[in-house]
Amino acid sequence: MAGGSSEPGRTVTSKALAILFAFESGRRSLSLSELAEAAHLPLSTTHRLVGELVDSGALARDPQGRIQLGIRLWELGQNAGRALRDTARPYLQDLFSLTGETSHLAIREGYEVLYIDRIYGTKRVPRASRVGGRLPMHATAVGKVILAFEEDWVRDAYFNRQLEQPTAFTHVNPARLAEELAQIREQGYATTAEEVRLGSASLAVPVFHSGRIGAGLGIVVLSSQAPGMLRHLPTLRGIAAQIERATAHIPLETLRASAKIER
Repeated sequence: MAGGSSEPGRTVTSKALAILFAFESGRRSLSLSELAEAAHLPLSTTHRLVGELVDSGALARDPQGRIQLGIRLWELGQNAGRALRDTARPYLQDLFSLTGETSHLAIREGYEVLYIDRIYGTKRVPRASRVGGRLPMHATAVGKVILAFEEDWVRDAYFNRQLEQPTAFTHVNPARLAEELAQIREQGYATTAEEVRLGSASLAVPVFHSGRIGAGLGIVVLSSQAPGMLRHLPTLRGIAAQIERATAHIPLETLRASAKIER
């Protein structure tokens, strides 16, 4: 038994984290029983830990008594990801100003892309994710461009699993994806059309760091505008080069670690 826990192998810390991680599903609030089920904990244990987390500000109760993330976690989250986010933000704003399209920056986090920053346009483009959100790499342009320039073993590990298919247009055949990634490496950019959300298309370029892939920089447009989105490619490449120069003095591991912000 660990940390005084009555459940072998689970410390109090691991239980508290399991409760917090239950909100990764994206739901704004959960009942106590829903939290217990998601965290695989007894209801009594969940009740005790939730009480402590509410007292600390990590969790909060809404007017209906349901549990939601607390303002304290939001405050902590604002301090994470700053090395990359704060440095790249002015350039991301330039990208939005020059293209008028929703612009975002993402890194690889395991098998997913983690969105570090995003500036939304006024067009009603279907939203698939938000800052701090994660999506499958093979379904997004930023994910594909990162995966294309990653090391071979990363791609091999990625293909050696069941690939999610958010829409009927998502490419999930490993052989076809391998060919697509080879083409992306050759042309230096990636595109998607309704692969993660119907009604949207995206274009992305790599952001390198000391010769290694560091992030993906992209824009999202209405799928009806997909045929003309390549006109923004020179702008994307120019902004990516600016971000590369601005972050050159920061070690890549530091950038990636600091970019793993909370949802």
